[in-house]
Amino acid sequence: MLTLYYSPGACSMASHIALEETGAAYTPQPVLIPKGEHQSPEYLKNVNPRGKVPALKTDDGVLTENVAILTYLARTFPEAKLLPTDPLGLARCLSHMAYLSNALHPTFARIVRAERIAQDPAAQEAVKASARESFWGLLQEVDGIIDGNQWVMGSQYTACDPYSLVFYGWGGRIGLPVKELQNYTALKDRMVQRPAVRKVLEREQSPLLQG
Repeated sequence: MLTLYYSPGACSMASHIALEETGAAYTPQPVLIPKGEHQSPEYLKNVNPRGKVPALKTDDGVLTENVAILTYLARTFPEAKLLPTDPLGLARCLSHMAYLSNALHPTFARIVRAERIAQDPAAQEAVKASARESFWGLLQEVDGIIDGNQWVMGSQYTACDPYSLVFYGWGGRIGLPVKELQNYTALKDRMVQRPAVRKVLEREQSPLLQG
């Protein structure tokens, strides 16, 4: 039995949706970041010593990091078609997921965790402002990637779609005008119609369900 450790609204939503898309039996285990549960001694010892979500407990051990978990799910449940099977298509999906993990996620972190970079309050505000501008530019880039496509990578729904949805939601959370991103917004609207996506968004009480 698989167990997914997630926190509502966190980047773990990507793995949460992908796991639901597979149709596999699993236990969703919330780890509430606002309450510090990801830093509890039990979680650090038994699940993820890095104190982060997502984490996927399998019969063979625990996997961490979205890119790894999404790839594992795609390979373990190929009937879900979460990644292309051709080498170039697969590489492009992995490239996009790495881009989300390496560029968008740390940029957003500078907005909401500026104190990790600067101690002076004025410097923190400068960090937030710069990161906010950069994050908006990155969202616009994703919007351009989607342009003309049904899904992020083209006609096939892949793990790139729930992972990209995370950052659209985060943009709205901090008040960016994400609805101006027509392609990204249309992607969000299509995703919300998918039963697996809607089930996870309802479980996580996501604002994305509010339009």
